Amino acid sequence: MTDERVRQMSLANRLLTRPEFGAFLALVVVWVFFAIVAFDNNFVSWVTTAAILNRAAPLGILAVAVALLMIAGEFDLSIGSIVGFAGMAIMLLITPAEAGGFGLPVWMAVLIALIITLLTGFFNGVLVMATRLPSFIITLGSLFIFRGLAVAIPRLMTNRTQLGGFEDYDSGGWAAAFATKIEFGGARFDIAIIWWIVIAAIATIVLLKTHIGNWIFGTGGDANAARNVGVPVAKLKIALFMVTALAAFTVALIQATQLNSADSLRGTLKEFEAIIAVVVGGTLLTGGYGSVLGPVFGALIFAMVQQGIIITGVDGDWFRVFVGGILVLAVIFNNFIRQRASKR
Repeated sequence: MTDERVRQMSLANRLLTRPEFGAFLALVVVWVFFAIVAFDNNFVSWVTTAAILNRAAPLGILAVAVALLMIAGEFDLSIGSIVGFAGMAIMLLITPAEAGGFGLPVWMAVLIALIITLLTGFFNGVLVMATRLPSFIITLGSLFIFRGLAVAIPRLMTNRTQLGGFEDYDSGGWAAAFATKIEFGGARFDIAIIWWIVIAAIATIVLLKTHIGNWIFGTGGDANAARNVGVPVAKLKIALFMVTALAAFTVALIQATQLNSADSLRGTLKEFEAIIAVVVGGTLLTGGYGSVLGPVFGALIFAMVQQGIIITGVDGDWFRVFVGGILVLAVIFNNFIRQRASKR
């Protein structure tokens, strides 16, 4: 017997209160639009599907990490710069000494670059906690710091801002782990897609099935209340900044192995694209509400529109118009959902 004091919600209402529902609808609408408009250009094909997923994977990896941080009520605007910084760190460490590098084995270079990158995330988190300034301001400064270092250090050591030849020094199979192509349906899928799926699955489990996930939601909802019930807010946020740095490192390593090179400007504007993918995915800018699946859909929307524009031959400048428009619509829709959820 159902307790009459418990309000029964319809399926529609339950779906509307899911953070990722709006992004899923947008994804379906975008796919149907391009499936109709670009059908003659083979939009509905394994080749196009592979191109979309290959484009979405790096952004999706960043968006998953950014989502966790934003749900906890913080921003990281330095993540794109850290992609470029981490990639150049890897290549500088493996570049021979006679060419201006350090000539280290790849495994050692990757390990050292990982540690350096994690320290950048730690640096961001500690500054935010110690100064109590908005993370927007702190990481905006970090954006310029790490982009500047990514340009200045390689130029000082090698007189270059692009370094290649990763595969020439790779004897440990790093390229195979991060740059392998999987053949299916006559198309080639990057193994980065698998990394994206695994990372998203782990993040989902952490967010929904562990006490750390409860801490993340609680901290984003009301940090003081969370602190009063024993949540280690400062340590949690510092750890999440390190997670975003780890995501940036992962993308940098994927790009270094796939493209056999690093570029000081790689990752430019990716911090904004990741944040937009997260917002489109239903995460509130104010924190305390969101999901991992939503940003996955957000990254897919980005990639699908980019690929659709290429296939249809539309001027690529229109993509930025789409990005701005969908951001505004997503914020409006998310605000509506928040109000509806609050009433429920």
